[in-house]
Amino acid sequence: MKTMKLYKIIAAAVIAMAMAGSAMAQTTTPYSKVGYGLLSDNASGIQRSMGGVGYAMQDGRIINAMNPASYSQVDSLTFLWDMGLTLTNVWSKEDDHKGHGMGGGLDYITAQFKLGKHIGGSFGLIPYSSVGYSFGSAISGGTEYRTGSGGLNQLYLGAGWEMFKNFSLGANIAYLFGKATNNNTVQVETGSTALFQRIIQVRDFNIVAGLQYAIPIGKESKVIVGVTYSPKLTFRGNTWGTYYDSQDEKLDTVGYISLKGNYERPHTIGAGISYNHGNRLTIEADFTYQDWSKVKYKPIEGFEASDMVFDTRWKAAAGVQFSTGTRGSYMGAMKFRLGGYFNHDYINVMGNNVRDYGASFGLGFPVPGANGKTTINLGFEWKHRQAAPVKLIQEDYFNITLGVNFNEVWFWKNKIK
Repeated sequence: MKTMKLYKIIAAAVIAMAMAGSAMAQTTTPYSKVGYGLLSDNASGIQRSMGGVGYAMQDGRIINAMNPASYSQVDSLTFLWDMGLTLTNVWSKEDDHKGHGMGGGLDYITAQFKLGKHIGGSFGLIPYSSVGYSFGSAISGGTEYRTGSGGLNQLYLGAGWEMFKNFSLGANIAYLFGKATNNNTVQVETGSTALFQRIIQVRDFNIVAGLQYAIPIGKESKVIVGVTYSPKLTFRGNTWGTYYDSQDEKLDTVGYISLKGNYERPHTIGAGISYNHGNRLTIEADFTYQDWSKVKYKPIEGFEASDMVFDTRWKAAAGVQFSTGTRGSYMGAMKFRLGGYFNHDYINVMGNNVRDYGASFGLGFPVPGANGKTTINLGFEWKHRQAAPVKLIQEDYFNITLGVNFNEVWFWKNKIK
């Protein structure tokens, strides 16, 4: 009981940190300077170890924010917490110049619980996009520095309902908030400094609907088909640019624009299919599609390229999770995960599409004394990012993800003898 209480205290503490917005993970790539930064697909640490799949994932012990229909399968006696931390190492190369950077932090925190017969609920804080970079270069008569930070987050509340046997529906409603800042600082040999800063601030709502259908095959196996949809909407909030010159010590705000009607996000469709053999084997393949090429994005004159365009984004991913299932063995209770993906991103730099691909591996370690349900999940991911047809900056990442999935019996009523 003391161990379970400790889990609750830790979870509550991390939630407080997340709500304060002080610990969300930061990315480290100059490509995040474009648009809204790098986008997230709401994958947990477990799912990232499987290549980022989840649309057809249906497991009562895993919180799957990628498809809210999955919430309907939560165990009736448990309350789940899941939190993930990421450490990122990146090595970059542009022509003959090489660099190295590090990033990371709290990636997400989610919870899942039973609401009623065949109905489950979930809430949490998950990333929507992230911005993070820092680099400089020599210019005529001085030096130019470019830095960026921030991103957009989602505080969501969702529910899933098994409408009839093997068929589930669900939806997440999220408060979308955050601020992304891009700085361009110029220092000249005379000692003066000029700062050009672009800020985009979002205060909006987002909705994702999903369904899952399970097709039984024999006594222990089943095939699950999952689909999600998020409608095209305009962003709400504001964006503006500021200019500061150290010689006159005056800060000017320019190009103040309301996001409504000028900045949009596209329809998002996700689909997946999985094969499950009891609790021992899960194989899944997913596909994500977002047509960013047809959304509005109004650049601020003097701060962004006037001809900025986005590309259609699509992502293909596949992954597997398995265990030996050997009874009485700790190794038999462990989970082993493998996965890979290819992402054709929405980011376009001077006519070159940015894309990345990667492979992942992960392990799930049951916590002794927690009935084998609470697990520590360790994941490793390698990915490569570059533009095409011109490569521009080439980046290689090695990510380590640590997740803790707390599975507690909160709704069990002890009998009085």
